[in-house]
Amino acid sequence: MARSLAARIAVAFAALSLAVLIGTGGALFVALRSLHTEAQDARLTDLADALAGRSRQLIADGARPREVLEALRADVPAEVAVTFRTADGRLVHLGDAGPIAPIDADASSEVGSISHGSAVDAAGRPLRYALVAFRLPATGNARAVIVSAPDTATDLAMRDVLRTLPVVVLVLLLVGLPVGWLLWRSVARPLRALSAATARVPSGAAAPLQLGGPTEVRELTGHFNEMTAELERRRREEADLLQNLRHDLRTPLTVIGGFAQALGDGTATGAEATRAAAAISEEADRLGRMLEELDTADDVAAGSLHPELLDGSEVVAETVARFAGAAEARGAVLRAATEPVGRAVFWADRVAVDRILANLVENALAAVPPGGSVVVSAAPEPPPATGRRVRGGRSASPPGVLLAVTDDGPGFPPGTRGRVFERFFRADPARSGPGSGLGLSIVRELARAHGGDAWAEDVVPHGGRVVVRLPSVPGAPRSAEQSPPPEAPSTATAGAP
Repeated sequence: MARSLAARIAVAFAALSLAVLIGTGGALFVALRSLHTEAQDARLTDLADALAGRSRQLIADGARPREVLEALRADVPAEVAVTFRTADGRLVHLGDAGPIAPIDADASSEVGSISHGSAVDAAGRPLRYALVAFRLPATGNARAVIVSAPDTATDLAMRDVLRTLPVVVLVLLLVGLPVGWLLWRSVARPLRALSAATARVPSGAAAPLQLGGPTEVRELTGHFNEMTAELERRRREEADLLQNLRHDLRTPLTVIGGFAQALGDGTATGAEATRAAAAISEEADRLGRMLEELDTADDVAAGSLHPELLDGSEVVAETVARFAGAAEARGAVLRAATEPVGRAVFWADRVAVDRILANLVENALAAVPPGGSVVVSAAPEPPPATGRRVRGGRSASPPGVLLAVTDDGPGFPPGTRGRVFERFFRADPARSGPGSGLGLSIVRELARAHGGDAWAEDVVPHGGRVVVRLPSVPGAPRSAEQSPPPEAPSTATAGAP
């Protein structure tokens, strides 16, 4: 099998041309042989009819059958044999033509009848014959003249076909070669450009390709452009991730190293040594939390979830109780929403839900000022209005459950609501806060692993809310490409402090 596209197109063109030649040649041969057969039968019939007229006149004048045939010799071409059927049914041949078989000379005894067909001579060669029956006016016995000649229709048809096929070949070349070249050009050029661009992908120098060629090639090029755009996005994310990791690791390592050195050389003693040890412990805990969050992100990617039936009110109450001490230490108020919004029952992994609410509450407590409040809620999702597509692109899926954490802090800085779920993103460019930038990213990944989603909202007059939608029944994981487009800031205040 040919390997290159050009060779395969050439082989396909050659095979198609051969099929066209065989089909055209076969059809021409059959049609031409029929035409030549009809023409030969017409000539033999005319000759037999003329010889029958002369034979009747000669017999009327008293000539015997052999004498009739000798008299007809001058009017008969050399390749034609003449046979005379006498009144008693005998066959008399002109010259040494031999018998003609399988002609049934008695089958056409009706006066004036003309018949023709195929036969073979004594040597087994194919013949065409014509038979004309006649009767003398004075007698009642029928006689007939039979003329036969070698069947040349096959040879003549083959000759004509061989004369015609070069013209067919020329037409195929004149039409097929340009078509094949255009086909090869329309497919090969985009594929070569795609191959060259693919070779540049590892170096990160691949640029989007212009769509061209057949539909299949255009689709392939479009998928390549999508792939390279996604790879470029992933490269940027990895570069940002590494840069953020370096920054987030440098600070605790610097603190740990500095205080460890102070303890080691005796610079920090007494109360200073106690503060140094506490700082080392705090920074070590910070590194541990960062590693734990990275492990959680890996677990989400591996899909290690075990859904069970959960009651949203119970989950919220336990979360509030778990973080009550942390809220009190910051001088903030943490409570569950008190509005009667209905019972929120859903299927989800309990550990994952706890991690979602923990990350949201920790972020909210870090955002509110002393004396601020944080509200945690769980409510059934309201059914969508008829014909209206809700957040996440759903139109007919059953309503899920909405877990929300609302705070009365400063809210999300302008232009950051769409990025707060990116890994290591922080609204503070100096990255001086205590967080790692992984909390909300893990929240969204856990929500999508359940088949749900997460989004951020601004609360009027001030504050922020993060909402997590989880399906009420186990759902398929949701990919990042299925995320809904950004929506206008919500002005809802249900459950807000």
